[in-house]
Amino acid sequence: MSVTINENYLLLQDSYLFVEIARRVEKFQEENPEKEIIRMGIGDVTKPLVPAVVNAFKEAVDEMSKSKSFMGYGPEQGYSFLAEAIIKNDFEPLGIKLGLDEVFISDGAKCDSGNIQEIFSFDNVVAVTDPVYPVYVDTNVMAGRTEGLNEDGTYKGLVYLPATEENNFIPELPKSDVDLLYLCFPNNPTGTTLTHDELAKFVSYAKKNNVIILFDAAYEAFIREDNVPHSIYEIEGAKEVAIEFRSFSKTAGFTGTRCAYTIVPKELKAFDSKGGKQDVNPLWNRRQTTKFNGVSYPVQRAAEAIYSDEGKKQIKENIDYYMKNAKIIRENLSNIGLNVYGGINSPYIWVKTPNNMKSWDFFDLLLNEANVVGTPGAGFGLTGEGYLRLTAFNTTENTKEAMKRIANLSFV
Repeated sequence: MSVTINENYLLLQDSYLFVEIARRVEKFQEENPEKEIIRMGIGDVTKPLVPAVVNAFKEAVDEMSKSKSFMGYGPEQGYSFLAEAIIKNDFEPLGIKLGLDEVFISDGAKCDSGNIQEIFSFDNVVAVTDPVYPVYVDTNVMAGRTEGLNEDGTYKGLVYLPATEENNFIPELPKSDVDLLYLCFPNNPTGTTLTHDELAKFVSYAKKNNVIILFDAAYEAFIREDNVPHSIYEIEGAKEVAIEFRSFSKTAGFTGTRCAYTIVPKELKAFDSKGGKQDVNPLWNRRQTTKFNGVSYPVQRAAEAIYSDEGKKQIKENIDYYMKNAKIIRENLSNIGLNVYGGINSPYIWVKTPNNMKSWDFFDLLLNEANVVGTPGAGFGLTGEGYLRLTAFNTTENTKEAMKRIANLSFV
């Protein structure tokens, strides 16, 4: 006998999107060491952790240095002090009631949104919006819910819901039977949002069709407009059909610190093979207690500080800073005649490429001629072709400089 591999991995595209971006940027930098590249591709923040968070972090580390206050293994679901702060600050102001055992602290929304599919049957049909955050697709390919690629690069077995200019980036409801539906709003990559009524249509559909919505709300802190819900649980009945993922990465600069959380309501049910209803909450709890040892105590204390009066003020200043950058990008690109979307309730700006240029060609043009890095829309799916994503997660100085460089390109 020889060791065999999980052949589902062979069905994956050749290179994860951001790995390919890094490869091209590295090659360009090696060949042009004197060029100063402005990175507006990967959604990594540039503002450091705010003082309130750093102070709490340091204090917790000091606790770890003393026998009396040392903390070993913590609860895999997270410490109650952080879960209480999350409920009090993120949900109670929205009129949403949650129990402590419905909040699961983790090391990232990316991890949770990818891992959540493990607790559902392999024969479930998965729907994703298109363009789509690649993790939703790739993790289901790894799990065996697809059957290879179609000629257009989509995966057989997945249901794609196009979000395009024609439908104002509001995906239509599935026209075929699905079981799991991934939604991300404010959306990555398009930066667009759903209103309360638009999101309510998805909740109503899910309730009527026994569908579970996997709702990624990683960018809710950037919402500025009143009619855009911050949580899917603002919609009546959503607790019966939705799991929500939240992240501190972009909100509070935890991209390198790693902390997030997932809400799995007790009202949420799924079916076993005999048609019996099963609670989803204890299944996720079982998965986490088996495969995850929890987020470190200092990191959770640092995350708790986000909700202090000082922390809230400092975090808001950072978010306002990034949204100022988003406005600069949006207005400058519009002024030179490009069609742009997002950037109002999101740190992402979705740019239509000029002159029907391919996404990767526009990426290469910006890199080679303006020394600016974006993310090709084609990397997010079939309908992402012809677009490029820019992020507001850079300094204002660099953001303005990048816009000047782009304005000087030949297509303008």
